[in-house]
Amino acid sequence: MGGGFYAGRIMIDGKAFALIASPKAEGETEKEWISDYQDVPGAKSYNDGLANTIAMAEAGSELAQWARDLRIADHDDWYIPSQDELEIIYRNLKPTARENSQYGRAGINVSAIEPTRPYTPELPAQTQAEAFQEGGDEAFETEWYWTSTQHASDSNYAWIQYLDNGNQTNYFKTNEFRARAVRRLAI
Repeated sequence: MGGGFYAGRIMIDGKAFALIASPKAEGETEKEWISDYQDVPGAKSYNDGLANTIAMAEAGSELAQWARDLRIADHDDWYIPSQDELEIIYRNLKPTARENSQYGRAGINVSAIEPTRPYTPELPAQTQAEAFQEGGDEAFETEWYWTSTQHASDSNYAWIQYLDNGNQTNYFKTNEFRARAVRRLAI
């Protein structure tokens, strides 16, 4: 669908969107969020990954520039998902059957359609989409993935999510982690 795979729905500025995860072969990489600790004020949205990624690219992020330069199935509007967008993707395309994290904000997502509650050990369950199950051709690795959301109060950090159990935390922006490009369609 739309050059990739339907991954869930999100509300951004009062508008509903379908999230599309890119095909793994063309749309996944491993890079730093940015090569220094500069503040990127336009990359602090919890739900608008496109705006975050544009701000990151303008600040010199190779990760964001990589995503913005992608051309997959004639689509050129790919970006790095925000914190809430990646949570929706985890919830719907979780690769493993392992217990979910119950740490901090894990699973609370007011941007999701419908807003979600904290994870339980069993929910969300492993995706039913076989290609996205652990070992499948499109499966997310059971590793940390970057979001495009910079930490709001400390520009040294940006948010990451562990696609093994859903835990979200922040980490130094100069570290290399995986990232999977997404795009969105108005619905």
